[in-house]
Amino acid sequence: MNRKIKSCCSLSPRNLLCLLLCLLLLTGCGGGTTDSDGLRIGVALYAQEDTFISSLSQCLERLAQEAESETGEKITLFISDARGNQTSQMDQVDRFLNRGCDVLCVNIVDRTAAAVVADKAQAENVPLIFFNRQPVEEDIQRWSQIYYVGASAQESGALQGRLVLEAWEKDRERLDRNGDGILQYAMLEGEPGHQDALIRTEYSVKALTDAGVEVEKLVNDTANWNRSLGAGRMSQWLEPYGDQIEVLFSNNDDMALGAIDAMRERDWQDWPLIVGIDGTAPALEAMASGQLYATVKNDEKGQAQAIIDLALALYNGEDPSQTVDLTDGQYVWLPYRPVTQDNLSQFLDPD
Repeated sequence: MNRKIKSCCSLSPRNLLCLLLCLLLLTGCGGGTTDSDGLRIGVALYAQEDTFISSLSQCLERLAQEAESETGEKITLFISDARGNQTSQMDQVDRFLNRGCDVLCVNIVDRTAAAVVADKAQAENVPLIFFNRQPVEEDIQRWSQIYYVGASAQESGALQGRLVLEAWEKDRERLDRNGDGILQYAMLEGEPGHQDALIRTEYSVKALTDAGVEVEKLVNDTANWNRSLGAGRMSQWLEPYGDQIEVLFSNNDDMALGAIDAMRERDWQDWPLIVGIDGTAPALEAMASGQLYATVKNDEKGQAQAIIDLALALYNGEDPSQTVDLTDGQYVWLPYRPVTQDNLSQFLDPD
């Protein structure tokens, strides 16, 4: 049976135009970058309920809009929240890669899973930026298109310890409640075995012992960077240790604020000196009200800016070292800054 085959050349001009438009749209849905798509960034967060991470995420969105206006480059952020679950984050990473994201940014839940994420990104030839939660060096070095943006946990711990040292040297009589010449302290730690928690804990105390201050740890426990868990730990400690704790170290501000919540709930009168890390807005407010003694500022805006700048450079095929300050070719380090009553106003109104 004869069949008439209609050649595409016989299509009307209108139908031919429609066909060409469809082909262009189909091309734009595939992997790789196109002018119509612009830069697509997949951002996988470990837990958006973390105050610092939430603030960093907001900075990313704001700075992406500013960069879009300045460069004329369309920038789309896809942000996911793993809620502390590595399996969920892996699924989110897969979705970002499947939808053709040009750059992948991962705030890793479990640093032991970084190698798997790195291999997934490399297999799709998608540059990968880890941030805030640092994988081991071997995982960063798995591929030349892997980067890390963050700050030194050692620096944050040392600065926190120096803030306490300054308070001890300035007003030792008030801080040394029992007059024994020994600084008794409690320590709220982040996740069990987490690198930043271990390092911040070690170096905060080391700053004191290196200066010749004798210290005694009364109690310590992990609270997973969480305000409510920090409150729970402090509630457990108040009865047996509350009157003895002279300084409360906290690996981050959220747990320190949780400890403050616990003492306020119990109407506790004899507060220890409390120090945190991150410099979040709620922590700065607690400093302004005199509840939190000091904190160490973790530069969320600086980290977000470095991520956006690095992503744009990678997307445009530029040398990242010409855009951001790289250490060892793959690391962007942002400095911490101590926040005290003397400079608090600078952080409350940074603009």
